Amino acid sequence: MRAVWLKEFGGPEVLVAGDAPDPVPAAGQALIEVAFANITFVETQFRAGGGGPFRAELPMIPGNGVGGVISAVGEGVDLALVGKRVVTSTGGSGGYAQRVAVDAGSVFEVPDALALDAAVAILADGRTATALVTAARLQPGERVLVEAAAGGVGGLVVQLAKAAGAEVVGAAGGPAKVEHVRVHGADLAVDYREPDWAAKAGEVDVVFDGVGGEIGTTSFGLLKPGGRMLIYGLSSGSWTEVSEEDAAARGVTVIQNLGGQAEMRAFTESALAEAAAGRLEPVVGQRFPLERAADAHAVMQSRGALGKTLLEV
Repeated sequence: MRAVWLKEFGGPEVLVAGDAPDPVPAAGQALIEVAFANITFVETQFRAGGGGPFRAELPMIPGNGVGGVISAVGEGVDLALVGKRVVTSTGGSGGYAQRVAVDAGSVFEVPDALALDAAVAILADGRTATALVTAARLQPGERVLVEAAAGGVGGLVVQLAKAAGAEVVGAAGGPAKVEHVRVHGADLAVDYREPDWAAKAGEVDVVFDGVGGEIGTTSFGLLKPGGRMLIYGLSSGSWTEVSEEDAAARGVTVIQNLGGQAEMRAFTESALAEAAAGRLEPVVGQRFPLERAADAHAVMQSRGALGKTLLEV
């Protein structure tokens, strides 16, 4: 089969397409004929230097989220799964390939009303966005700030926060992304590359912090007393540092734990159901063939991506 190999850490060019052995499903596993592979920003950080939540020895085939059709199952797995359209996380490797064997218990059947590419776009980002908005316990009329609102997670948080009755301020970097945020539902869109962006955003009750660094620190300063800050990403390269003393002095609750495995599975199922019902819509801004995974990473790393980036296998 064809796959994309990572043999050394570095720039996008280290992702090289080549041949790989066809996986065989072991006991408890399902074999997926991959149609789409999801790319997340953390995968670009891992490729650049081994950072992030993934741990793997090189050489490896990267990729943590896929969608496709189950073509075979291993011992102990229900044969009725064969032929089903599914999405799943792979555990951090193997996704940038034509086929991947995964734990059969980890797959999610795609609702009939949902296109497979949309389901892959929803898989990781929809789970995270649903978990974030649930943890925030938004109340109608609250004012929220969504960082990186033109990205995959941020765009879905905007939709879910609006559905919860919140007033949404979407922050993004650059005019094109700000316009994207404005068109896709935010009540106010601001450019955090501009020095006065915080003044334009104004005070908020809740911050969804997917950027970290200086942007996250500035966002923390916008919270009203008693506000909530949900820290979930570091696209800037560093986490937002908030001291317990500063948070306590202002009555701000800092939330980083979004739930365990069972909760995250429920959030994934909820996001897929909402997307199938037309109430949650991922924006797939970029699509690349499998062989051009390096180009996909380059676009994401340059901050030029809008919405979700997918590989078409």
